[in-house]
Amino acid sequence: MKLFSYTVSAMILLVSFVAPAHANSITEKNANIEQAIAKAMNTFQVPGVAIAIVKDNKVVMSKGFGIIEQGKPAKVTTDTLFGIASNTKAMTAALLANLVDEGKLTWQTKVIDIIPEFQMPDAYVTREFTIIDLLAHNSGLGLGAGDLMIWPHTSLTNADILKGLRNLPEVSSFRSEFAYDNLMYIIAGEVITRITGQPWTEVIQQRIFSPLGMNNTRATFSLIDKKNINVARAHVPLDGKLNVVGGDFLEKFSSAGSVASSVNDMSFWLLAQLNKGAYGDILDEDSADDKAPRLFSAKQSRAMWQPRTLLSVSDKATRQDKTHFAAYGLGWFMKDYHGVKLIHHSGGILGMVSKVVLVPEVDLAMVILTNQQSGYAFNAIYLQILNEYLELPEKDWVDFYHKKQQKSKAKEQKRLAKMADSVQKNSAHSLALRDYADTYVDNWYGEIDISFKNNKLHMQFANTAALKGTLEHYQHNTFIVRWHDRTLEADAFVNFNLNEDGGINYVTMKAVSRATDFSFDFHDLKLVPK
Repeated sequence: MKLFSYTVSAMILLVSFVAPAHANSITEKNANIEQAIAKAMNTFQVPGVAIAIVKDNKVVMSKGFGIIEQGKPAKVTTDTLFGIASNTKAMTAALLANLVDEGKLTWQTKVIDIIPEFQMPDAYVTREFTIIDLLAHNSGLGLGAGDLMIWPHTSLTNADILKGLRNLPEVSSFRSEFAYDNLMYIIAGEVITRITGQPWTEVIQQRIFSPLGMNNTRATFSLIDKKNINVARAHVPLDGKLNVVGGDFLEKFSSAGSVASSVNDMSFWLLAQLNKGAYGDILDEDSADDKAPRLFSAKQSRAMWQPRTLLSVSDKATRQDKTHFAAYGLGWFMKDYHGVKLIHHSGGILGMVSKVVLVPEVDLAMVILTNQQSGYAFNAIYLQILNEYLELPEKDWVDFYHKKQQKSKAKEQKRLAKMADSVQKNSAHSLALRDYADTYVDNWYGEIDISFKNNKLHMQFANTAALKGTLEHYQHNTFIVRWHDRTLEADAFVNFNLNEDGGINYVTMKAVSRATDFSFDFHDLKLVPK
């Protein structure tokens, strides 16, 4: 049985695909891009892709490739809905920009003035935290701190996040370092709700989707009409095979990443972004910006595209991409790339990843939606598009990222093998297995149960049904939890720290593989026996 229904046609394209010479016409550019997409899909096992490209205020390409679900015939179209995940963040920022334009808050408004119960670990940070700080990933918390409160799907709520926030460990001083933070965007959504008196899901429908004519887009997957079957399924590759997964779309924590959209609808969003908030048919007329309706003002567009938190730039990036600066704004990453400024963001949930890129200086934008979680694929595609439309030196980005993928896998396998060789295989755990069984409590997450049954230890995160697994002894008082759902790819060390009496003092956890998604922030947990 063939792995993909499009494998034969894709292979035909692969035979003739070499990093192409630059074409003069848009038709030729797009033909070269289509060949690169086919090669990327085949190389990285991506069942379906949809893309849209906007140039000079027109959609110059909008097309679906492959299939909605592995093993089924339905094709991806330009109206197929995908989870755009963290590309939702720019929309949350745009809603706040809209409220700033209306004078209902400013970017410098303190969060505690809107949400009095908001509390960071440090009193000074709590007092000084502004709307900008919610969006700029500069809170002083660690990468993905507290994400286990929201993902995989949990029973926790926004109120629980506000309670747990104060107990998360700080890893840097306030506003000094970049660390990607989903929780702050959830709180940003709560700010929008408290100011408007409406749920974020209704506000985004009224203030973005409806005005732009994004008629198929929904704030959450649960809002998609049950009759609409043109919805991509999420896929996770394991041991060379694709697994269809149910999808975990941050339903309850929507402002951080829950939107479902298509490339047809996202092209309207791209046009509005390139026109600095203006939209509508009037934009086809000369000098019509001042007459067009707006999602937000040009002033707020500049505010969102202004660097707020700096990121490091490697010597390799400077040599390879002519990149000299990189930063995060409000809902957007930005950097210079071969002499132009890129405004961009990616999105990722279990089994789906996406990319949005804006190049305002040349009036170019694109969106790439996929139903597999390969960042290598969307990076190869968007950079190949930039090669064509910016007429950059020839380069096969699919080959580049395939080599990078293979090198990364080999490096991680070598690290894990070295780690396995260093294990003291004859070491024993200090206590009887049943003595490790207990209910443990973490100050920000809540309870985690370790039970003893059939001579084995079993772990269950009380607020997260999917985090259920069996503990396997590693060495000494360290175990590895093997999650029953293998598509999570997040097995973790569980280390029991003993006190002077030989009892359990506390428990820490850490992902086994460095490839584990950062949202599994097990390392932020400190579990004490209840």
